Amino acid sequence: MKKVAVVIPNYNGMKFVKTCLDSVEEQNYDDLEIIVVDNYSTDGSYEFIKENYPDVILKRMDKNYGFSIAVNTGIKMADSEYVLLLNNDTEVDENFVSELVSKIDSDKSIFSCSAKMINYYDREIMDDAGDLYTILGWAFQRGIGRSIEEYCYEKDVFASCAGAAIYRKELFDKVGLFDEMHFAYLEDIDVGYRARILGYRNVYHPRAKVYHMGSATSGSKYNSFKVKLSARNNIYLVYKNTPAWQAILNFPFLCLGFGVKYSFFKKIGFDKDYVDGLKEAFKTLYKCKRVKFDSEKHKNCLRLEIEMIMATFQYAVDYMKRHI
Repeated sequence: MKKVAVVIPNYNGMKFVKTCLDSVEEQNYDDLEIIVVDNYSTDGSYEFIKENYPDVILKRMDKNYGFSIAVNTGIKMADSEYVLLLNNDTEVDENFVSELVSKIDSDKSIFSCSAKMINYYDREIMDDAGDLYTILGWAFQRGIGRSIEEYCYEKDVFASCAGAAIYRKELFDKVGLFDEMHFAYLEDIDVGYRARILGYRNVYHPRAKVYHMGSATSGSKYNSFKVKLSARNNIYLVYKNTPAWQAILNFPFLCLGFGVKYSFFKKIGFDKDYVDGLKEAFKTLYKCKRVKFDSEKHKNCLRLEIEMIMATFQYAVDYMKRHI
């Protein structure tokens, strides 16, 4: 049994998978195994990995099942104490794994630990310093577009970005795996949300550095596929993880948040995709598995409500700083 299993989902990642795997194999931490779950790539990346990385445990799916099923498959395959999820469009620092293990080892209440994700092309700029969630129903990458010097301290966050984060494997039995209804997008916010409702922590650890290319699989920051899935999954996220009192309290803010998103996507030509995603969500809500709330979970949700209000103000401040 290894201490860590690094699980890398791959779909048509021929352009960048060599950079990713080479950097993982060059870690100064030996007690790990590497699992690549290939979502039926057609660009030769599966064959390339099979031929050039004999030590990698390689699983080929029979079609593209998306991020959630791919990482769940890897988690189930892992024979380890921790599972480290990593996007294939990344390059990691040589101390990346050892730093994440050191942090998550330090406190049994930590469910996940998020790395310092830095822009691959401009290494003075942040990509993600842990994810936050607002009462508007918006999740956002803390620190995106800001200087790396501003995010040098550890901090509890709402959820870890699953593009580069370590998870305590045994806690998936309590929290649940990544929701496979999501396919992709916001599934990491959802699993982190469920962990927080149970009272566990998600922590940002700045000494674990990873360089992220971004949108390598979907192809761009905004496209029809991504906008539709994100809109649908946003509704799932609220429905599954919000008790009735919190849903009623936040309802006006959620309406405002979804309205602003619609206006934004209308300006850039994706309003139909956004609406289609919302429609699909409401048609399929009955399939979602809601959290069962008890008194302790209600208390945790009250704490999260305060945190979400604070995150809303932080989003506004971060947005203004990026655009001034």
